[in-house]
Formats: sequence, C-alpha cells, structure tokens
Amino acid sequence: MSRKNYRRANNFKKLMIASLITLVIAIIAFIVAYTSYSNKVKENLQSDLLKANDLTNMIANQNSESLLEEAASQIGKSVEESKNEQIVETIEPTISTESPTPEPPKAPETPVVVEEPMPEFTMPVDGVIVREFAKESLLFSQTLDEWVTHLGIDIKADKTAVVKASAKGKVIAIKNDPRYGLTVVIEHTKGFKTVYSNLLTAEYVSVGQSVEAGQTLGTVGNTATFEILDEYHLHFEMLENDENIDPNIYLKQ
Repeated sequence: MSRKNYRRANNFKKLMIASLITLVIAIIAFIVAYTSYSNKVKENLQSDLLKANDLTNMIANQNSESLLEEAASQIGKSVEESKNEQIVETIEPTISTESPTPEPPKAPETPVVVEEPMPEFTMPVDGVIVREFAKESLLFSQTLDEWVTHLGIDIKADKTAVVKASAKGKVIAIKNDPRYGLTVVIEHTKGFKTVYSNLLTAEYVSVGQSVEAGQTLGTVGNTATFEILDEYHLHFEMLENDENIDPNIYLKQ
C-alpha cells in the first residue's frame, strides 16, 4: 500500500471512531434527557391529581353547606345546628319506638296471719271452790249481810298459800282494789284476762312482765274488804273481751 493510501485509510478509521463516539454520547444524552423529562411529567401529573382532588372536595363541601343552609332556612336552624344534628344522628343508636309489652300485674301478696293460740287455764291455787260465779243470780254475802252478785269464784286456801298464773300472759296491773284488796291482772291471748284478788303479797311480779303458766304471782291473804269475814281464799275472775265469764268453763281442775 502506498503511503498516500495508508493515510487515507488511517484518516477514515479515525473518522469512524469519532463518529461512533459522538453517536454514543448523543444516545446517552438522549436517555438522560428522556429520563429527566419522564420524572418531571410524573411529578406534574401527581400535582395535578392532588389539585383536582382538593378542588373536588372543596366543591363537595360547598355543595353540602349550601344544602344544609337551604334545609336550615326552611326549618329555622343555622348551618352549625344542622351539622350538629347530622353528627348526632350518625352516632346515636336507633331507639325502638315500639311500646314494651306490659307485664301482667302481680297478685298482691297475702299477708301471713299468725293466729294466736287459745290459752289453757289451770287452777291458780291449790284448794276447793267455796263460792261460785253468779253474774245473773244473787249470793248471800256474810260481810255485807245481803244478797249480791259474784263475778268470780272463791277458792279456799291457807293463808300465804302460793298463787300462780293460770295461763301464759303479761302482767298489766298490780293494784289495791277498794273492794277486793291487793290484785294482780294478767292479759292473755284471744282477748282473755285473769284477775287474782284478796292477796297478801304480790312482790314476785311487776307490771309489763311476761309470765308463764304456773309462775308464782303472790300469796293468799285477807285484804278484800267486801269478803273480809270469809275464810282465807283467792278471789279469781276471768274476762273474755272485757266481759266477766264463769272461770269454770275454761279451768282445768
């Protein structure tokens, strides 16, 4: 190859290499520019989407407020009140308007009545009956020297003989009766009362005290002025609903 041709070939080779390098640089520049442009387009697109959403929300809020204002103007309420009602409606539970089924009325409870037991009466002193009950008839009184009624029974007993409660009850009186002397009165169930008169002592019990049948009340004496001439005895009366009755009806001798 001649020198001239060799130079031409060498120049051509250099030209090709330079062209190739230029082309590679151009391609790289294009790629960088394209990438940068794509990122910018994406950022602009996202920004536009955000603005579009904000605009949509703004329009929706404006429409909602305008609707609330229109509704509030019809019923005389402010926008804020309408908003509050709307919030309350969304959080309050639904309350049923159906009336509850009324429960059937309960039958009144029948009070338990504890019936009082019938008292059982025993002889209040050891002895014999020397004068009977005479409410509708007359008996002769040696002390008064006349015929009189007799509202109890007289039980003959020794002086200081123990007088006992005829039945369970409560002492309601201890008194000096002007006719029958030292007297103890006991109240029993079923409206009964017993009266123990012509006593010598009555210190074994007190007013208000509860006593059992057979409990000592006092001793036989001779303090009854209307029967002072009679032998030592216990004058014993029994009342039912404050009416004198014959003690023999209930006494267990």
